[in-house]
Amino acid sequence: MSILKRYTDAIDKKDEATMNELLHDDFKFTMHKSGNSLGKADVIKWAMSGDINQDKTRVVYENDEVGVHHSFVTFNDGNVEAVMAVYRYKDGKIVSLETGATPMSK
Repeated sequence: MSILKRYTDAIDKKDEATMNELLHDDFKFTMHKSGNSLGKADVIKWAMSGDINQDKTRVVYENDEVGVHHSFVTFNDGNVEAVMAVYRYKDGKIVSLETGATPMSK
């Protein structure tokens, strides 16, 4: 199973053990829409909170070095965004994630 498929499944199932396994210790998540950056522990905590609800998830491209993923994400506050994500891999784990998000009508 691809890294991205395992990652999105772990978010959907709130599988903290798999998230810890898939994210590199040097992991950095850069959100270009807000300019914020998060580390591994912050992302896992956020994913476990249930705030990230993905729909129409698809892997656009993936190889041993990078992955590109698109989904529509609904957050607990009701906001919906179309999210394009680019992942870089190191040692078979996700070492970085950058996203661009477009707000969608509720």
